[in-house]
Amino acid sequence: MLRLLLLLSLLGATGALRAPLRRRRSASLPVGPYLTRYLSQQIDHFGFDENRTFQQRYLVADQHWKKDNGPILFYTGNEGDIEWFCNNTGFMWDVAEELNAMLVFAEHRYYGESLPFGNESFSDSKHLNYLTSEQALADFAVLVEYLKTTTAGAQHSPVIAIGGSYGGMLAAWFRMKYPHVVIGALAASAPIWQFGDLVPCGTFFSIVTNDFKKSGPGCSESIRNSWNAINHLSSTDAGLQWLSNTFHLCSPLKTPQDAVVLKNWLSETWVNLAMVNYPYKADFLQPLPAWPIQEVCKFLKDPSLSDKLLLQNVFQAVNLYYNYTGEASCLDVSQTATKSLGDMGWFYQACTEMVMPLCADGVHDMFEPQKWDFDALSEECYSIWGVRPRLFWILSMYGGKNISSHSNIIFSNGGLDPWSAGGVTQNISNSLVAIVIPDGAHHLDLRSRNPLDPKSVQQARAVEICLMKEWIEKARHSH
Repeated sequence: MLRLLLLLSLLGATGALRAPLRRRRSASLPVGPYLTRYLSQQIDHFGFDENRTFQQRYLVADQHWKKDNGPILFYTGNEGDIEWFCNNTGFMWDVAEELNAMLVFAEHRYYGESLPFGNESFSDSKHLNYLTSEQALADFAVLVEYLKTTTAGAQHSPVIAIGGSYGGMLAAWFRMKYPHVVIGALAASAPIWQFGDLVPCGTFFSIVTNDFKKSGPGCSESIRNSWNAINHLSSTDAGLQWLSNTFHLCSPLKTPQDAVVLKNWLSETWVNLAMVNYPYKADFLQPLPAWPIQEVCKFLKDPSLSDKLLLQNVFQAVNLYYNYTGEASCLDVSQTATKSLGDMGWFYQACTEMVMPLCADGVHDMFEPQKWDFDALSEECYSIWGVRPRLFWILSMYGGKNISSHSNIIFSNGGLDPWSAGGVTQNISNSLVAIVIPDGAHHLDLRSRNPLDPKSVQQARAVEICLMKEWIEKARHSH
């Protein structure tokens, strides 16, 4: 859901699902040495007719592991290449020595190299039928049991699941569904309640808007006014040409429908900025300066400008996101972030069980009004994949807000992160703990320590480490 997970990128002008955007690759240096391994997994864990297997990729770093049943920190891979998540989850590397822990990063089926049917994996809904969170969790459980039975000294190693965004949801669900396999979970920026009718569909975009509102006078108002400006100009061929030239687009806009694509691209850009509004330079989705929204808002101070002047400023703002390095000769409206995220797989998941209602009203947020339309989504999914989404299945499967019977899960959320709208932000029990990081964007706490980290994330990590140590100590006494 990094874009998690960004369902906005799938929403078209009618509220239906459209083809996802392709994503640009961002460089990321490894944070530590690791071994790449593969495990043969059942394609279908829950039926007996399909007996074929596939190779699941996983990464192991054990240089700090205490071989006498030292703990295992297990990253529950989400919608992308596992090496990319490994290189962007510095928190695990930072605490490995302190906890004497082995690190394992497990790739999610249908992403990266872990393709159940190879090149045919995305060919049709029959091949995609085994792309579910339930099958992925079963992969993780089998992998943990395999590691504990085949690694000398790991038989009684306590395992803690860690993940961010969709991976954070999986970490929480892993603890809920397989409490005998993992002793606890750190679920960072995990919107486990962004389903059904558990939270208002408009809160997500209200948080994005508030991030921009707080970052500069006139900023969110300028973005709100930009939509009508684009509508006015896109009504003529000359206006479409002007928009194409002004935004330095690689492919010129030719129809009003192309202008809808432009607006969707801009909307996702603003959402992505909210997710990666980090206090230091970073290249998670794109290379960006510290507090990038503040930098963007320097171009968006006067919402009363004429259409063309306003949109020239909007271009300057998005150009900072897409061309901070100055290397882009043109801007491609089909690209918003790293190619390490797997769009096709997430597109299918959003059309089946990962149905997260989002909406905008243009009043409490800076976006064009966009109603949540499940029927339109269902029709679009059926026309593309031949499947229909199940709106309430995730609630039936994982319990929705009725999770008080579970234990040992940390839910961390950033106050700047729009996905906190569907996150757990208040303690449910003594062992279902919520941590809110007011200055944090999308799973900031899972990133490497940085001298520019706000105190709130330093404190959050301290609490997370303290709780994990408690879980580990308790597990040791039980053996």
